[in-house]
Amino acid sequence: MLIHLQFINMKYMIIIPALVLGWVYSASAQQKMDMRDTSKHHHMVIKDTAKKMPAPKKAAMKGMKMDKDNMDGMDMSGMDMGMMSSAQSKNLPMGRDGSGTSWLPDASPMYGIMLNSGPWSFMLHGNVSFRYTNQDFSDKGSRGGYKVDAPNWFMGMAQRNVGKNGLIHFNVMMSLDRLTEGGNGYPLLFQSGESWKSIPLVDRQHPHDLFSELSASYAYSFTKKTDLSIYLGYPGEPALGPVAFMHRPSAMSDPDAPISHHWSDATHITFGVATIGFRVDQFKIEASSFTGREPDENRYNFDKPRFDSWSTRLDYNPGANWAFQVSHGYIKSPEALRPDENIYRTTASATYSLPFGDEKVFDATTVWGLNKTPGQSGDNSALLEANLRLKKLSLYTRYEYVQKTTEELNLNSIIYGDDTIFGVNAITLGINYDLFKLGPLNLAAGGQLTYYAADSQLNGLYGKNPMGGEVFLRLYPRLMNKMKM
Repeated sequence: MLIHLQFINMKYMIIIPALVLGWVYSASAQQKMDMRDTSKHHHMVIKDTAKKMPAPKKAAMKGMKMDKDNMDGMDMSGMDMGMMSSAQSKNLPMGRDGSGTSWLPDASPMYGIMLNSGPWSFMLHGNVSFRYTNQDFSDKGSRGGYKVDAPNWFMGMAQRNVGKNGLIHFNVMMSLDRLTEGGNGYPLLFQSGESWKSIPLVDRQHPHDLFSELSASYAYSFTKKTDLSIYLGYPGEPALGPVAFMHRPSAMSDPDAPISHHWSDATHITFGVATIGFRVDQFKIEASSFTGREPDENRYNFDKPRFDSWSTRLDYNPGANWAFQVSHGYIKSPEALRPDENIYRTTASATYSLPFGDEKVFDATTVWGLNKTPGQSGDNSALLEANLRLKKLSLYTRYEYVQKTTEELNLNSIIYGDDTIFGVNAITLGINYDLFKLGPLNLAAGGQLTYYAADSQLNGLYGKNPMGGEVFLRLYPRLMNKMKM
């Protein structure tokens, strides 16, 4: 029976992503044909117009590159490029969009597939890592685990202008984690959060829901420097924390979630959220009302919206390469197994992106998070991650420090004490290399090692300095050239 179930999981792990990616490929191929026809049309119009120009203007046009495929050198200001703008403002670049309503640096690389139909613009994005992971391959403790799996997510976006100053945007994000990871997720040492069969998930990363985001937003520009935006999601992401880890360019190559996930960006799936934001130049202030309870164990349903929690966030992008945020929120009863526990979460983050050549970019993020229950001093987390992309090669790293409690690690309070806080350090080094292209997609091979250093009191369970490792094949969209879209 166990072998049969594993076979079914492997079948879904291969067939379903293949179907989704096949659809993406065919849609992209059709879009490429449409764009070629469109570019050919614009090339002919410009050529005919140039014949009628006076001699001085012809001379000025002579040096302009007229590539009919990429339309380099053309003035696109009169065309409605739709997704070229941010989802939160017609006057900001699309590169600024993170998860939910969060901001990335304008210079951030974008991986995706662009499609257009009339006034609508669409973008497809996703990530699948077919892998073998072994937490504690050094076999030092009793809490490690290994698995053949495929963490994944897929995203679709649609956007169009509404009148002269309005912009409407829709997001759909899905994950097949429940099929590829099972109900209790994948092994990840010192990870904690959520549950399976009414047992806390410890040393495992929970699977994400089938529908991780179904949201709609509307932005209205009063001037080029001021916007009002409204965001509704069921599920969606409130204005709390940095860009969720799977959408950060500094973390995209790493198949694992951070072990500080529930200290900073775990609210990226919230069943019921409403956010209002106001931008003044490079600042944006936001406020959200949302459901504090994290998703239940049924990953296919829609949980009850409660709107019993709140948050506020201040974003600041001082230039094209930086994005800063500070946020604070009250989360009511996030864990189903601890319904009387409420959390005040405070986060701060800085994200940096530096392109320095053709498909060469350096991305880094640092995050601090604090979970505090009433009457307690709180537990801290700190994260620093970076990704260096050199054409086909990506080198990445992540360092984390997290304070985990006896309760978080599901330890015996008689042995370890009720209020004991354990410091956990983890450092990961990894590599990706693009093997070949599959239409608009890249297939990369990669691997990583993680070294853990935890409080010595935990050596009896985890061993001293356990290590985790994994090898994988990663399928993801190619880097988009923002100057040639």
